[in-house]
Amino acid sequence: MRGVTRRQLTNLLGACGVVATLGGLAFGLPALNQALPAERSVDTGRPYAIGGGVDVIPPAGARIDVTETRPAQDTGTVLFRLGAVRYLIAVRRFDGSLQAAVTGLRQRITGTSGYQVTGTELSVEAAGGLVGLQGAYSGPGRGGRYAVFVADGHTIEVTVSGADLDLGRVLPQIDASTRTLRYTPEPPE
Repeated sequence: MRGVTRRQLTNLLGACGVVATLGGLAFGLPALNQALPAERSVDTGRPYAIGGGVDVIPPAGARIDVTETRPAQDTGTVLFRLGAVRYLIAVRRFDGSLQAAVTGLRQRITGTSGYQVTGTELSVEAAGGLVGLQGAYSGPGRGGRYAVFVADGHTIEVTVSGADLDLGRVLPQIDASTRTLRYTPEPPE
């Protein structure tokens, strides 16, 4: 029987190093990810840029959920949390009317099992003259509101959801925040 050569020992140590590195990545990064909080504080009173030239002033006490927030140049999404209430704003490319945008959002809401749109839609106006439609919906153990605006090839969708008691407490703050939505078109190049 032959002994282990220096080259084989070097290869074995290198392979063990690779396995240790992969193990660290496979187990260490998820552990680090779990250790970091998903929610971060946000400056209130200052506009938060969502994307596509759209910004909003977050409600006092709101926290950003970084797991679902994706600001970008032309589109974007931000999820604010006020306790157990979700306040989501999504900016997407859209080539259609306000009514078509509202219909699309309503279909996505009612496409979720147990969710239904309730009441009538009302006109809503935000900063800078953005005019949209807002309504309400309900689901199992949750209530919600939605608003839709269309501006220069973009749709701005606002959805708010939470347990009725929680929602009732923060809805005035969220309504005030929604009215600060502003669209500022990019200057032509």
